[in-house]
Amino acid sequence: MKLLYQTHSPYARKVLVLAHEAGIADRLQVVHHETSPTRRNETVHAANPLGKVPVLICDDGLALFDSTVICEYLDSLHDGPRLIPAEGRARFLALRLQAIAHGILDAGIAVRWDAERRPVALRWQSMAQAQTGKLLAAYAFLEREVDLGGPVDLGQIALATALTWIDFRDLPAPDQEHPRLRAWCDGFARRPSMTATAYAGATQD
Repeated sequence: MKLLYQTHSPYARKVLVLAHEAGIADRLQVVHHETSPTRRNETVHAANPLGKVPVLICDDGLALFDSTVICEYLDSLHDGPRLIPAEGRARFLALRLQAIAHGILDAGIAVRWDAERRPVALRWQSMAQAQTGKLLAAYAFLEREVDLGGPVDLGQIALATALTWIDFRDLPAPDQEHPRLRAWCDGFARRPSMTATAYAGATQD
């Protein structure tokens, strides 16, 4: 299988971390592709009309996207404990945690693009402040409401790759007001699956 990847994409990293945790990373040929909203990558567009990574090219040629679909597929290929619980409360807690992680990324990307990519005259301060507020609200919710002490699952992987991306981009991150979340993130970041997939590079337009 071939994974069209980007070394600074949290969605691509989520897929690769899951593959490592499932013990099947050695079955993937990982190929880095630069993409951005303003830079068309023809190889990626040929596999995914939205032009985004990650894309998984299966052994039979089927192209799968986005990261959520790819993770479901990869989790069906190994014999170990499922990283996406099959049913019950555990399944929906994992999926909810993934949804929070994706929301953190949505807000973080919006803040970053407004501050770093948008021309100064077009920057929207009130929107950036609102998105930063979403980040802080998400951290407070996770600190207060979410038990991160269970077995590794898709939700934890999604959250770890989101929060380490926030750190990588030097965006507002969990701090002393979120000690439990900060400690969990720092600990998860030391897992072999995370150290093998560390973020690198910069968006190119």
